[in-house]
Amino acid sequence: MTTPNELRLLPWSGPGGKPCYLSTDDPASYMSRLADSIEAIQLGTASELLEEASEALDNQGTSLDEMRCLVKELTEALRDTLRVATSRGLLRTTSDSRESAY
Repeated sequence: MTTPNELRLLPWSGPGGKPCYLSTDDPASYMSRLADSIEAIQLGTASELLEEASEALDNQGTSLDEMRCLVKELTEALRDTLRVATSRGLLRTTSDSRESAY
C-alpha cells in the first residue's frame, strides 16, 4: 500500500478541480514522463507570460482589455507553477526520507 507521501501530485486537475495523484515507483513510467513533459510546458508558458507582462507594463499603449487577458493568463500560469512546485516539493520530501532510511 502506498502512503500519501509517496503519491505524486499531477500537473492537471480532475473533475471539479480536484487534485490528481499518481502512485508509482517508476519515475520513467509513461504517466511520470507525461507529467514531466506537461510540467515543462507549463513552466515554459509561465516564463513566456512573465516576459510578455514585463513588456506590457512598459508599454503605455497596452489597453485595459489586453491587461485583463494577460492577468487571467498569468493567474492560470501561477496556479500551474504552484502545483508544479508543490509536486516537486512532495517528491523531494519523499526522496529525502527514502535516502535517510538507507
